[in-house]
Amino acid sequence: MLVRIRTGAQLSGAEQEFVACLRSYPTTAVVVVDLEADNRRVDAVVWTPRGLTVVAVYGFRRRQNGILSTPAQQPWTISDVPVELDDRDAGSPADRVEHSMFAVKQMLQRGLRDPGHISGAVVLVPFRGAMVRPARTTLRPGLDVVVGNVADATELRIYLDGFSAGPASWTVDRVIASCDALGIVDLAPTRAQLLAAGFQEKAPQPAPTIPRRPKPQGVPTPGITTKRQTYVGWSVVGVAVAGILFVFGVIATALAQDSPQPVRDTATTAPSPTPSPPPYQPVECWPLQADC
Repeated sequence: MLVRIRTGAQLSGAEQEFVACLRSYPTTAVVVVDLEADNRRVDAVVWTPRGLTVVAVYGFRRRQNGILSTPAQQPWTISDVPVELDDRDAGSPADRVEHSMFAVKQMLQRGLRDPGHISGAVVLVPFRGAMVRPARTTLRPGLDVVVGNVADATELRIYLDGFSAGPASWTVDRVIASCDALGIVDLAPTRAQLLAAGFQEKAPQPAPTIPRRPKPQGVPTPGITTKRQTYVGWSVVGVAVAGILFVFGVIATALAQDSPQPVRDTATTAPSPTPSPPPYQPVECWPLQADC
């Protein structure tokens, strides 16, 4: 990590502890400590290949241990006791770092440099041996509170390594140009130093995206049942069940209409009627006529 401090800067004890932490990290980064942006003192600006963050550093007036609470609209506390910071300016730490972020962004834009997304962090440096937890908390997306000193610097290093999840877009030329826009060319590292620190000369090209072949329409995937197939299957089952019920209904109706005893055929069993004798007609007889 490349650390640059403005000539003649008068650093507080917390800021000196912060610089000692930075110099012990192998992280690829450039840190400029104690600079001025838009007539505002900025404690530190950190460039990494993935992003830019603005830092406000605070120490403590006395040793405090416990659970850190950072409500948005109320004073910060450690184990329900107000935090006693060695701040030089009035106002909350969150407001101070947000103002510094805005000042840095304005200067970069006036210098026709794209700042991209700028993160911010309030770094609290407790007395060595004091334990303040959690060692990191988020005030809002892009603005964090990080606790760390030389004896307990793990969370601060994690923050500097990963405060931005963007692509590696801060190249050597972009870092030098942004230092020029901020008026700190005399503090900017050389190209050789940036390359040796791990910055790239050109931003890496994104991997080409291979378009996926579209699925042929109307051809179902083997082994996968589509909704249309499901509907057709259930329709066939419904028609089959309805047919079976219809057949059972016809059989039941025929059985209900059939008589339990067979009907006798009266045409074959009835006796034949006796024929009537022919009507009597008198016969006229003559004398001496036979059969009369």
